Amino acid sequence: MTHQIRTLCTILATSFAATACTLAPTYERPQAPVPATWPTVAAEAATPVAAELPWRDYFADPRLLEVIDLALANNRDLRVAALNIERVRALYRIQRADLYPSLDLSGGQNAQRVPANLSQTGDALITRQYSAGIGTAWELDFFGRVRSLNDQALESYLATKEARRSAQISLVAEVANAWLALAADHELLDLARRTYATQQQSVDLIKQGVDAGAASALDLSQARTAMERARADSARYRAQFTRDQNALALLTGTTVAEDLQAVKLIDAIARIAELPAGIPSEVLTRRPDVLQAEHLLRAANANIGAARAAFFPNISLTASAGTASATLDNLFEAGTGTWAFAPRITLPIFHAGALRANLDRAEIERDIQVAQYEKAIQSAFREVADALVDRATLTEQLNARRAVADAANESYRLSEARYRSGIDSHLVLLDAQRSQYAAEQELIVTRLTEASNRVVLYKVLGGGWQ
Repeated sequence: MTHQIRTLCTILATSFAATACTLAPTYERPQAPVPATWPTVAAEAATPVAAELPWRDYFADPRLLEVIDLALANNRDLRVAALNIERVRALYRIQRADLYPSLDLSGGQNAQRVPANLSQTGDALITRQYSAGIGTAWELDFFGRVRSLNDQALESYLATKEARRSAQISLVAEVANAWLALAADHELLDLARRTYATQQQSVDLIKQGVDAGAASALDLSQARTAMERARADSARYRAQFTRDQNALALLTGTTVAEDLQAVKLIDAIARIAELPAGIPSEVLTRRPDVLQAEHLLRAANANIGAARAAFFPNISLTASAGTASATLDNLFEAGTGTWAFAPRITLPIFHAGALRANLDRAEIERDIQVAQYEKAIQSAFREVADALVDRATLTEQLNARRAVADAANESYRLSEARYRSGIDSHLVLLDAQRSQYAAEQELIVTRLTEASNRVVLYKVLGGGWQ
């Protein structure tokens, strides 16, 4: 029996060596349907691209790093993406197993009773047969059908890995933006509370002036209007701050401790690095979502090979070797060996156009994936171009907002001094206070926009996911 098994394995190994071709078309990456340079951005010197910059080096604030670590460990969407990798990896292993022969060890007993009226001896008989052996079944993949399906499964697996990388980069960016938004709304809430307290003091002073006949009821009404507006803003920002905390808790999968939350937005921004734009050919070929689209295109390309192979003969081998005996005691004695060899070839003759239609479907799916790949590149290019356009103007906007805030603060200081000296009316002071409050709000919002732009740039430029 050992000699028979060795001979069988030799035949199978020789046949396996002959199955190394596929009928899949040669893969060629489509040309990127985008310009060679970013709009409004001059060519830059060779610098590390975002994909080479780990997020731990880009976001330097230790509190933010700890919050991102919480998200990577607990975020459910990222956990599903990781489990999808394991699922598709298992599917790939199942498909890959078809490249090799399957071996099964079997053993059994066959017992049969023959009644007396059918027995040649005239007596009832009970016959038994025992068997043990090893069997194999294998499709000889001369035309690459199984190998093409294996390539398709592998590319699907690699696409899922890129999807997980893309999900992680997106999660890091979402957490950073939520963390920054929380800091901005905390600052806006603090500004609204301080403004409300200041205006409440003004209302109290004006009320005393009204009682003393030194101020008018109009002044008091205007002061109360400004105070109530600040109180409404305080309530609105308090609700927004709580929503930000809830959003951050959802992203991280747990409650974020207060000592990990930024209080001053300007301190948080100072720890986010600047990032060079690079050139499109480097950026777009490294983005995980673009790589995912390309792997799906390769999978569709491999599927054409399987569809083409269906037009050719299908050759499979079924073989077994073992022993058989009428008694269990003699099952492994000399002379009880058995073997069976059943090669089979199937040649498609008439399938009413099903094979041609299947090939057409595979080619159309490949064309669809080409369009999806090109769209992924175009979408990526637009995202980067939009972020770069914003970056080109945000620095100027931020400088202008700082100047406006400084001027409004100085105007309020002078108006307050003139009001206390009796030179200006309370209406002038109130207008200066309103302008100061609005300028401070706009400065905080612009700082948040500029910081978020840095985060978005890191994401859309294919920021390192390690």
